[in-house]
Amino acid sequence: MKPTTSFFSATSLAFVVAIFLTPVRADTYPSKPVRIIVPYGPGGIADVTMRLVAQNLSKRFGQQFFIENRPGAGGVVGMQAAREAAADGYTLVMVGGGLTIAKALFKSLPYNIETDFTPISTTASYGLVIATKAGSPYKAISDVIAYAKAHPGTINFGTINAGSAQNLSAELFRIMAGLDVTIVPYKTTPDLASAVLRGDVDVAFEYFVGFQSPITNGQMSVLATTGRERANNLPDVPTIIESGLDGYEVTSWNGIAVRSGVPADIIAQLNRAVGEALKSPEVQKFSNDAGMDARGMSPDDLQNRIKSDVAKWSQVIEKAGIKKR
Repeated sequence: MKPTTSFFSATSLAFVVAIFLTPVRADTYPSKPVRIIVPYGPGGIADVTMRLVAQNLSKRFGQQFFIENRPGAGGVVGMQAAREAAADGYTLVMVGGGLTIAKALFKSLPYNIETDFTPISTTASYGLVIATKAGSPYKAISDVIAYAKAHPGTINFGTINAGSAQNLSAELFRIMAGLDVTIVPYKTTPDLASAVLRGDVDVAFEYFVGFQSPITNGQMSVLATTGRERANNLPDVPTIIESGLDGYEVTSWNGIAVRSGVPADIIAQLNRAVGEALKSPEVQKFSNDAGMDARGMSPDDLQNRIKSDVAKWSQVIEKAGIKKR
């Protein structure tokens, strides 16, 4: 009788363990509300975009997808919260190109964007604008490059904080064009805009939304955009590649991810739903007006993008002589 008792005990134990370890099934997902952690404060363009996507996902799934803003330490607080969540697909997190810069810039972070999270999809991509004061002698990027080469050390490029996407984009431009220029980082976008309008800097690298008012009012001129393709809202403005600097491309992005370990079928289900949500008229209009391209991407493609961005910015940081923090 002993062997029989042991057999049933082992079988019962295995049954109980199986119940607790059974993964979430895609055909019943989601069966409760899903939170999307935004690791920044409310009101920013990425936050608004994510709210529009969340509203659309709520309609599609019949369950609430709600935004939880968790700002702090440059996104670290929110990313840690997402990393510590259960791997059941009920906690999503907004990720973006800035996290790949952080991976390249900081010596140590309490999470690894490449291994601790599984991408779901991009939600939007967007390049920067290179702008100058209206009436400036620079009418094209070729004018900037020509003058800088003829007069080394006399041109100032303006950006925001050192190590930001804007700042590293200017560094990449300087390196690729072989220019001797001074890159001046400002604390905020309004500070940078004021510097451009005063003529303290010759050209500035910033996202369209940051300069939208002075561009629309005719106080600034846009010389080029940094994406591979022309921006939807600035179809008459050439890219830097079109302007003669072959191979230069900077496109930032935002997207959605989950902590590693979420079942692959749920990842696939969310990827399809996000892709459809991005096609909605409200998301498309908001994105186009803000100079963004609301378009999804496969999880594998986004994972590859994250890896390539980390490698790219690591090289720029090294060549620019920026010290890791």
